[in-house]
Amino acid sequence: MFWDSSALVPLLFPESRSAALAQVAASDREFTIWWSAPVECQAAAYRRDRDVALPKGAVERAFERLREMVDDADVVAPTTDVRTRAGRLLALHPLRAADALQLAAALIWCEEQPAGESFVCLDARLREAAAREGFLILPA
Repeated sequence: MFWDSSALVPLLFPESRSAALAQVAASDREFTIWWSAPVECQAAAYRRDRDVALPKGAVERAFERLREMVDDADVVAPTTDVRTRAGRLLALHPLRAADALQLAAALIWCEEQPAGESFVCLDARLREAAAREGFLILPA
């Protein structure tokens, strides 16, 4: 399964979708992420802490869980192929640059054969683009 950073954040901080994503994660034997996903998760954590003032130590505990996830994940590296594919995706789908890079990384990961591959994501636009590219979108 390929995991977008939007689906990783609820694994770091409790929220309404955390249980469903934890269930998906438990069934994933091939956890794959884009190279910049950890930085995107860190940004989300710091933003959440600024907006909500999380309990003391919450960010540090989240970063420890993030390190564990990254250590166990396959990581798609930033290559020219990813960048080129992301540029093509921007022409086809109404995506932000970071989302186009996520989707391009997923397509490189599955060798441009997304049929039967899962894309775990919560972002509506990215889910739609990934579905149009042929991925199975999780959670349903």
